[in-house]
Amino acid sequence: MAIIPNKRLFGYRECEDLGDLARLKLVIEILPDEKLMKHLERKRKHGRNDNPIRGMWNSILAGIVFEHESIESLRRELKRNGQLRYLCGLPNGTPSASAYSRFLDKLMEEEHFEYIEEMFEELVEKLKELIDDFGEVMAVDGKAVESFANPHDYDKEELKKR
Repeated sequence: MAIIPNKRLFGYRECEDLGDLARLKLVIEILPDEKLMKHLERKRKHGRNDNPIRGMWNSILAGIVFEHESIESLRRELKRNGQLRYLCGLPNGTPSASAYSRFLDKLMEEEHFEYIEEMFEELVEKLKELIDDFGEVMAVDGKAVESFANPHDYDKEELKKR
């Protein structure tokens, strides 16, 4: 059997050798989120700053990087790990669950979608610079996903399509 070598889009070997905090620092440094942060800070104006916007954002990124399943799991880690709080920029301790809830509600407002889309587009452009033929050819590996549809309402052929 012939094995066709493929270019690696993401070299995880380099990231695996890094410690957890170093991986988070890498994400925080690379993500082009400055416009979103400035916009959120302008919206807050002179409101309370117990939980800095950048600290909240960086801690959300930490939750993703460290694969926390919930905000509560992330909060427990932040309470336990002072270095993580410092790296995220949370000088006043761990934000409350309600602070995260309000912050996530703000992020999900439609006016912020353009900033998030712009971050994505900027990252794609950086990939195009690093990889010559990035985006010219696309391959997708598909897998059937089982659904929980009611089998009594549909015939079996129709159900397979869902």
